[in-house]
Amino acid sequence: MKILVTGATGNIGRMVVDHLLARGADDVRALTTNPVRAKLPDGVEVAKGYLRRPETLPAAFAGVDRVYLAPVLETVADVVRLAREAGVRHIVDLSGDETTDWQPIARAVEASGLAWTHLYAGEFVENTAVWADQVRTTGEVREPYPDAANAPVAMDDIARVAAAVLLEEGHEGQIHTLTGPETMTRAERARRLGVALGRELTFRQVSLDEAAEALEPAMGEYARWYLEGFAGMADNPQLATTTIAGVTGSPATTFEQWATANADTFR
Repeated sequence: MKILVTGATGNIGRMVVDHLLARGADDVRALTTNPVRAKLPDGVEVAKGYLRRPETLPAAFAGVDRVYLAPVLETVADVVRLAREAGVRHIVDLSGDETTDWQPIARAVEASGLAWTHLYAGEFVENTAVWADQVRTTGEVREPYPDAANAPVAMDDIARVAAAVLLEEGHEGQIHTLTGPETMTRAERARRLGVALGRELTFRQVSLDEAAEALEPAMGEYARWYLEGFAGMADNPQLATTTIAGVTGSPATTFEQWATANADTFR
């Protein structure tokens, strides 16, 4: 069974490759724009191509049974059409539900007529790193919605699930909603980060404009959009799921584990 991993040199795609190999996959093809610089593991077949340029994909899809589809909105209809024409049987996509901007990916995959599995992921726990500059320089986190609550998920956990679904039977037609193991407010996340750093951090509630300005060095034009996504999460918190443990047999990464492993980012 040949598996194609798209976005294979991106954060999650590369982890998918590594987890496939760790689980014993022996026929993995990785899509990358620059095979020479990709530095993928030995034993991985490297294909040159780019999801945003569908004309580069037919050779990459040739002979492939299953695909991990990275989230690229602009060309998804053409990409899944090419996958179907090449004989791909099953697409595992990273997308999102109808409340997100990523739902068109899931719809396009379903419309292809191929077997599908959707991985719906909310905020990545790695996004906490956008606080790094203000934590280092002020000891504060400045945001507008202290009571907004969600269950951020580690990218590596998403990749672990993707690898399991690509290698196992029985996931066709399923939606796997992936979260971290615990729902917490933004203020609580800041407090726990401080514990991991061995220092007390202050969460200071500020206006949306001031908070966006504080995050612009890390996020640029997306800072305001990112913060606006938390506006309704005080009254409608994201509930944690147990999907990661159920699919992989190992629990999801806790915020404390991530914060401890990445503490130097904030120092």
